[in-house]
Order: sequence, then C-alpha cells, then structure tokens
Amino acid sequence: MAEMDEEETQKEELFFKLITLLQTGNLNFRWRAAEALGKEGDLRAVGPLIEALSDEYTDVSWLAAKSLGQLGDPEAVPHLIELLQHEDKWNRLGAIEGLAGIGDERGVEPIADLLKNDAERKVRKEAAKALSRIGGDAAWEALEKMKDEEDEDVRKPVLDALKKMKGNISKRNK
Repeated sequence: MAEMDEEETQKEELFFKLITLLQTGNLNFRWRAAEALGKEGDLRAVGPLIEALSDEYTDVSWLAAKSLGQLGDPEAVPHLIELLQHEDKWNRLGAIEGLAGIGDERGVEPIADLLKNDAERKVRKEAAKALSRIGGDAAWEALEKMKDEEDEDVRKPVLDALKKMKGNISKRNK
C-alpha cells in the first residue's frame, strides 16, 4: 500500500513539474511538456493547455491542441475552434487533430469550412480525416459535398473518410 502511495506521489510531482515547464520553461521544455501532458491523461492539464494555445511559438500551441484532443475534455472545444482560424497551418492542424480527438460535433462546421476553403492542401486532407473521426450526419454531409473535389490529393482522403464512416455505420447496424 505504501508503495502505491509513493508511486502516486511521484506521478503528482511529475504532473506539477510538467505544468510548471509548460508555463515557464524555455521553448524546448514548453513544447515537450505540452506533448507529455496529453499522454498523462490528467484532466487538470486542460486549463494550462488551453492557455498554451496562445503561446507565441507554434511548436507549443499545436502540441497543446493535440494534447487537448488526447484528454478529450469538451471544455477545450471553443478554444480549438478559435485556433482553426490561426494564420499558421500547424496551429490549424493541431486544432483539427484536437477536435477530432474530442469528437464533439461543434467542430464539424468549422472543420468542414477548412476542408472546403483552406489554402493548405495538408490542412484540407486532415480536415477530411477529422470529420470521419467525429462522425455524425453533419460530417457525412460535409464530406459528401467534397467527394467530387478537383484536387485528387484532397479528394482521396474525402472518399476514404466517407468509406470509413460507411463502414462504421455498417458495423453498428449488425
């Protein structure tokens, strides 16, 4: 029993060290802490990670967005939706991944907008994948509208996403 308490104490200490590094460390420590906090699975990290979305360095903010997706707390959804508008594609990519990880349908419309309109092909491809992960009728409709996309590099992920969603529906109906 005492061994478990020691392990828990060490885990607590690590958690608070990661939060401190995220908030006050140099760039290298901040992005590593942002990444590690998602893997830790402790929902107390949600607030500090939301704050890290506005870090001046993309390395930190996009990893914070991805970690929020790993934690899956819907509290992060409005903040990630806001990050979808960021000028830096890596921030948009992190927000897409974060929203897909949370799976909240509030992310569908803004992600669908990126799928249709973003200037970066990689963002559009990841948007298609994210919509299939979130699922639901609105995501299906957004992907359906893009199935005839001219850019094959975007059309293929759209068609793959539709196929994946159709497969998931078939599995559920069995």
